[in-house]
Amino acid sequence: MRQLITCILSLCLLGTAVAAPGFSSASLGGGETTHFKAEEIITFAKKVERTLASKGAHVAILARMGRPLSEMPQGMRFTHVAFVVYSQIQTADGRTLPGYAIHNLYQYDDKPNTSRLEIDYPVDFFSGVAHMEAGILIPSAELQQRLVQLIASPAYASLHEPRYSVIANPYNEGRQNCTEFVLDVINSAIYQTSNVKQLKQVAQKFFVAQPVEVNPFKLLLGSVFSAEVATSDHPVKPVTATFERISDYLLKFDQGAELLTVKP
Repeated sequence: MRQLITCILSLCLLGTAVAAPGFSSASLGGGETTHFKAEEIITFAKKVERTLASKGAHVAILARMGRPLSEMPQGMRFTHVAFVVYSQIQTADGRTLPGYAIHNLYQYDDKPNTSRLEIDYPVDFFSGVAHMEAGILIPSAELQQRLVQLIASPAYASLHEPRYSVIANPYNEGRQNCTEFVLDVINSAIYQTSNVKQLKQVAQKFFVAQPVEVNPFKLLLGSVFSAEVATSDHPVKPVTATFERISDYLLKFDQGAELLTVKP
């Protein structure tokens, strides 16, 4: 029952790394079935990195498909969204190499209504996907510069709200999911403030959220039986941020932003 409800509701579904069992919506481990061989995942992750490098991207918003499209609510394609940042990466043997690090908001596997900030890498990010498809949203050069500075600062972590809901309302405080966090960080970089109340006012004025097209009874069941589903931050019909709506937002207001899709 819980798995069925979560499949229906999932927005930031399941993380990547091969480690932990369980069924949660934006966890580092998670219980996704492995659909592809390790070699396929590595090849695809490298293609994504090459695509980012070919665009000269210092930071971008990266999305993956952690669940089959048939299990996603209407209007939602990608299940998890994070920032990918060109970085100097420390290898296991002590070397420092240039590459892309991914800055995520992930749930705790054993406490799915609570999240943390975590860094992983493209192979980890795509290791549990249901489809080999990545969404890449590249901000303008000016906004990239601001985002790089923000992500490296204490203000980045201050925008994290650890109380998690898979259908968090991006227009108010109280709950947050990966897409709302990404939106908050983007707006923080644009408007040069980490005042959350101001950021929510900006979202209310300019951002068009995605209605959660799920039967209200199923939503009620989800909030009762699944810790990661909360409706308390939705005064009326539930809405949430998605990669698609964030892309629409940046393409409208950030001149020079670019949207790409990468497939094998």
